[in-house]
Amino acid sequence: MGFAVLLALLLVLGAVVGVIVLRRRGDGREATSDLDAEADANRWVVRLGGGLAGIDVRAQAGADDTAARALADAAERLRIARARLAAARTPDQYAAVVRTASEGLRHVGEARRALGLDPAAEGERRDARGEQSAAQVERKELLYGLDASY
Repeated sequence: MGFAVLLALLLVLGAVVGVIVLRRRGDGREATSDLDAEADANRWVVRLGGGLAGIDVRAQAGADDTAARALADAAERLRIARARLAAARTPDQYAAVVRTASEGLRHVGEARRALGLDPAAEGERRDARGEQSAAQVERKELLYGLDASY
């Protein structure tokens, strides 16, 4: 009887140690919940909207064709991202929203450059709060299990 109890304790201890080792040895990729993916996608859409709203109307009025086209493209990406966000239910769909919004942020940067404004002011670099740049979206897509090419 004592042998059976000792064997059972060793098996339980081995299982616990095995689980701990597997968790620590993970590849660094954490499972992303649907709510996390949704919150992240929503943050990118809001950021794109803020980037478009941050461009002064007077600067838009004097925009050349390049700036006007970039602003129109960014506004279109915002419309598409909002529609996709409303319909999204899976991490893959939310990652598509992030891709669309990041494309819009790149267009905002192009418009800001064409207007002679600081392109890094709206979403082109990591800011003081630690938000990701649009270039880091590809890494996030890989985390969601998506192909980073688009």
